[in-house]
Amino acid sequence: MATELPAHPGRVIARLARQVELAAATVDLTLSQYRALSLLAEGKEAASALADKLAVSRPSVTGVVDGLVVRGLVERHHDDGDRRRIGLDLTAEGASVLAAADDEIKRRLEDVASHGPQPGFESLQPWREALDAYRAAKHSAKVGAA
Repeated sequence: MATELPAHPGRVIARLARQVELAAATVDLTLSQYRALSLLAEGKEAASALADKLAVSRPSVTGVVDGLVVRGLVERHHDDGDRRRIGLDLTAEGASVLAAADDEIKRRLEDVASHGPQPGFESLQPWREALDAYRAAKHSAKVGAA
């Protein structure tokens, strides 16, 4: 009989990420697009800052954003203070698609959770706070090095 090994967090999260990806696909979003819309839902963002927050290159974020702009989910606009800087904003349609994706993701994860010992989603809040603090620390270190 095989001994049960403790779950490796990365492996569990990767499997959960696949469930999020499948749920987002039901509203025709890729995981990258879902992540971008999620960050834009927190407020307007410069394309370069969005790339940093997504931990992807600027050309990569441009490709993701291009698809969202074509679908009318995101708008590009020139920054009032610096016309060279392009800002991104979620449209009403983008907010609606994001809400539909959120609902489907929650439904799917609740369905998965119903087959086990009922994990609580509220326990993810400390992870969100840690991710935000980690991103801020990395940004501060980058700014300090420049």
